[in-house]
Parts: sequence; C-alpha cells; structure tokens
Amino acid sequence: MSEQNVEKIDVVTGKNYKDQPVVLKADHVEKWFKLPTEQATGLKQAFINWTRGIKGYKEQKVLRDVSFEVHQGEFFGIVGRNGGGKSTLLKIISQIYYPNSGSIEVHGRLVPFIELGVGFNPELTGRENVYLNGALLGFTKDQVDAMYDDIVEFAELEEFMDQKLKNYSSGMQVRLAFSVAIKAQGDILVLDEVLAVGDEAFQRKCDDYFNKVRDDPTKTVILVTHDMGAVKRYCSRAMFIQDGEVAAMGDPETVAESYTLANLEVQRKEEAAHAKELAEGQAYPNGLNARCPILRTYGVSPLLLKSSDTFRFAVEYQYDEPGDFYLAIAMHDIRRGGITYDSGPRVFKMKEHGHRTVYFELPLNLFNNGEFRLITSLRTPTPGNPKMTDAVGVAIDDNSCTFVIRDKRNGNYALLSDRALEFTEISKKEAEEGAALQREARKKEDQAELEHAGDENV
Repeated sequence: MSEQNVEKIDVVTGKNYKDQPVVLKADHVEKWFKLPTEQATGLKQAFINWTRGIKGYKEQKVLRDVSFEVHQGEFFGIVGRNGGGKSTLLKIISQIYYPNSGSIEVHGRLVPFIELGVGFNPELTGRENVYLNGALLGFTKDQVDAMYDDIVEFAELEEFMDQKLKNYSSGMQVRLAFSVAIKAQGDILVLDEVLAVGDEAFQRKCDDYFNKVRDDPTKTVILVTHDMGAVKRYCSRAMFIQDGEVAAMGDPETVAESYTLANLEVQRKEEAAHAKELAEGQAYPNGLNARCPILRTYGVSPLLLKSSDTFRFAVEYQYDEPGDFYLAIAMHDIRRGGITYDSGPRVFKMKEHGHRTVYFELPLNLFNNGEFRLITSLRTPTPGNPKMTDAVGVAIDDNSCTFVIRDKRNGNYALLSDRALEFTEISKKEAEEGAALQREARKKEDQAELEHAGDENV
C-alpha cells in the first residue's frame, strides 16, 4: 500500500471497518480432536477392535461452523470462557493447527504471540535469540537487522543482549519475548491473553504502544483475552465464542456484556447444583456447620447493573439456638481487591430464629464499573464483651453473591465515580484560610473535651 493511500485512511472503528480490505477470513471453520476410549496394545487388538466396530476414540468438537472477517486496521477481540475454543481458533489462525473443515485466509504477514518465550533457547544470547525467533516468525536476517534496534530499545535490555538467556531474570526474558512479537514488522499481530508484561513502568510502555497501534490504520491486532477492560479500551470490534460457536459479534460493549451475562449464568447453575447436593444430605459447605447449616446470599435484582440501579438481594439463614444473633455483610471488590464496605457486626439484629430469609438493598451510584461479591456472616455476642461478636457461620464460595456494575458513564480504574467524589482546584489563599479555620475549630474541640473530662473528675 502506498503512503498516499495510507494518509487517506482514517482510524479504523466499529463503524468504518468495512471500508478497509479483509486481511483475515474464517469460513465455516470446524475443528475436532480424537480422544482415546480404548487402548490397543498391539496390531491384533487393534484388528479385533476394528472388526467389532470399536473406533477406540470419541470426537470432541471444539469449533463449530465459525465464520468471521477481520479488516485491515482493526483491533479485534475474541473472548470466551475457558474451554470455549478461542485458543484453538487462534492456533488455527496462526497455522499451528489446521481445521477439519472450512478454511482460513490470511492476507499479509501474521506474527503470532501465543505463549511467552516459545522458540527461545536459554543457551543462546539475547541477540542470538532475537534472530532465532525472527527466523521462526518467517523473517530474513536482513529484516531482523532492520528491526533489531527497535526490539532491544523497547525491551530496555541494551546492556544484556550478549549474555546468555539463562542468566536473564524471568522478567527480562518476558520483556524480550514480548518485544520481539510486538516490534516485528508484521501486518497482523495475534496475541493470546497477553497485552502487557513486566513491571509497572514496562506495562505503561506496552499500554502506550497498543494505543498507538489502535490508531494505526495499517496495523491489525487480534486479541484473545478474559479482560473485558482491555476489550473495551482497545478493541474496535469483538467476538464472543461460547461452546465452540460464535455467540455474539459487534461493538466491544455489547460483546463484553454478553460474556459477563454468560459467566453469571454459569455461576447461577453451579450454585443451583450445589444447593441440590446439600438438599440430598451432602456435607456442610465451606464456612457452615451444624449450628448454622444454611447461610446464603443471592441476588433478587439482575446481577448485571448500572450505577443508577439499586441492587436488591436476600440472605437465607437457619439458626435455631436461643439468644441474640446478627447478620454482618461485607462487600468485596473482586478486581481491585479489598473490602469496599462493611455493615459492622451488630447493625442487623435478626428478629426470628429458625429457617428465614431477609432482604436488603444497596444503591450503586457511588461506584465505577467493577465486579463485587457480598459475603454474609452470622454472629452472636461475645460473652463478657458487649461490643464484640463471634462468627457462627460465613457464607462464602457458592453461598456468596457476585454482581457486576457496567455503566457507560463510569470509569474502570478507580472504585468511586466522579459523582461520588472529585478534586477541586483552589487558590493558595483559600487553602491557607481554610486550613487556619480547621486548626482553630480543632483547638476549640480539644479544649472543650479537656473541660468536660475535668468536670467528670471533680
């Protein structure tokens, strides 16, 4: 493609991608594997099995009639649950596997990055490994010569390229492998799970690189990932593979929502199966016991919500012992980590013993996008200490409740949204005067406390 034509091409988006030429086409692709069911120890046993009509294997279909096109300049995401077939599809695209039926057409040089460090030899130097990996990707020595400086500069390993790879730290090896893949001058870059590696500074460098690639109409990226944040941040289009079939394809927001709903549905089925096992007399679930055999938190509202929604949920419990008891609820941030909110141990005092269900609601307007888990504990007062409680049972694992906030108004990084909290720039005078008033108020409060303490001691 000439430079004159490149200048006329805009950034490729989910709206104008059809204006660009197709660089990859999957046409009714199917793939299956043979899983052995009978072991033939010799030619005689194999012949006997054949005469009896025993195949000795069963077919596991991994991909079923998968068709799609990727256009030049797209950042195309492929998402799906483990075992859904997305990695197999990527290996077919990379010509590691071949389809049993259907076809894959690739126009341009494709650079796959399926696993970190594949094709690297620990007994060779970093420099030699760059040329080895380049050869495996189909580049000539002259082409690797032209790319070498960019690869080394991006990996930040200029001083170490003549050392053997086995003397590199794991982080250095990963940076070199990643740099070879993304700086190789191919037309289509194929990535499985990995968008950034190394320490925080190198990850920011990777993020800057992919932001540039996303805006380059001559570069095409195909990304397989479980990270819906990356799909929304980078991809112009995305596809959801479920049980080997295309379940959804289109804009990243819609596909990410389909993937999240599918995960929540699987979770719901697992919880139902677990509840059935318990009803049939299996052992107590993790966190529960004979004193508290049932304690479960579950959603009444849909589990995929917007920040404008109120999440309504229920807690089912069974507690038959006499005396006071409480429910304490903690909200965990799954992606960012930590406890987002905790009700406290003695806020919700239950009025009824036995097998009961109580209901709660939680406004979500404060929060940015994220995945959250509610964990409930049943507690009784600690003997001799009226302020403390002891946990009798905890609803964890399948008995906890996971819900997701997805809202176009929200960010993905911080926990709190701009509607909940924001920084405001003020002048130096405002800062100093405000601080002085705070110190004066604090001084008066401290003086009042001292006077009150003195009166009590008199």
